Amino acid sequence: MGLEVKNLDRPDERREFPKGYGDLVHVGGHTVGRGQLEPGWRWSNDIRPIAGTTSCEMTHTGLVTGGTLHVEMNDGATLDLTAGDVYVIPPGHDAWVAGDEPFRSIDWSDRLDEFGKPPTK
Repeated sequence: MGLEVKNLDRPDERREFPKGYGDLVHVGGHTVGRGQLEPGWRWSNDIRPIAGTTSCEMTHTGLVTGGTLHVEMNDGATLDLTAGDVYVIPPGHDAWVAGDEPFRSIDWSDRLDEFGKPPTK
């Protein structure tokens, strides 16, 4: 593998879904995304119909650049992510934008290519 660089200001793909979007670059065999979720966005309302699962079954790894995301695990554990937080969210969760500011993050999760897309059969 040689030297490679991509810029999120010139994404390879923009994935739009209800109340949000993600700009994706594919670099070095990885996908990195910069996303924005609007106030009122909630995984169980806006992505569940696309994903077809009861809760989000992806691990998310990233950095919050703005806004607040409330995360609730299937076991009842909760946390709020705010600007500057670096996070790992395991599978089995719901999440929603808290407050009136969009939630923005950079995400480098292993399965990021799958987020916001219907599952392949």
